[in-house]
Amino acid sequence: MEQESFRYPIGNCQIPELITPETLQNAIDDIRTLPQRVEDMLGSLGESKWDMPYRQAGWTVRQVVHHLADSHMNALMRLKLALTEKNPTIKPYLEAAWAALPDYQMGPQASLVLLQGIHSHWTTLLESMNQNQWKRTFFHPENRQTTSLMEHTLLYQWHGNHHLAHLKLLQNQKPIQ
Repeated sequence: MEQESFRYPIGNCQIPELITPETLQNAIDDIRTLPQRVEDMLGSLGESKWDMPYRQAGWTVRQVVHHLADSHMNALMRLKLALTEKNPTIKPYLEAAWAALPDYQMGPQASLVLLQGIHSHWTTLLESMNQNQWKRTFFHPENRQTTSLMEHTLLYQWHGNHHLAHLKLLQNQKPIQ
């Protein structure tokens, strides 16, 4: 498999021009089930693979799980900001720098617990939203883009599935040298 296929095993995120209620419900369902799917994947990989990167110069299994918790915690906060403020400017963060912090060396269990709580709050909010709330936006200062909560939800559906696919790459893989 080419390095780009390892980097983006499900391809790049594609947001459709027309986002239907069915599309949003599928995204909510994927967001709801991600913590359990990650936990199941960790169980199938076993602890012996937690320190394996899924590709050369890629993150390890434990770093991916900690990143999911951190990233999705930020996603939940961005959702709440957009629901309670008019087009708020969100705070970006340095994902690679966070992945180098000591807590990313812990076992993934603490981040699994966080992920379960985050996703419970997140899906409760998503399922309660009305049509006007889905259109609410936030501004990302790094890419200078305004993003609707519909787009945000589809992005994070992809994000979770993207990193789960990274973990799946390791199921039958030997350690990368």
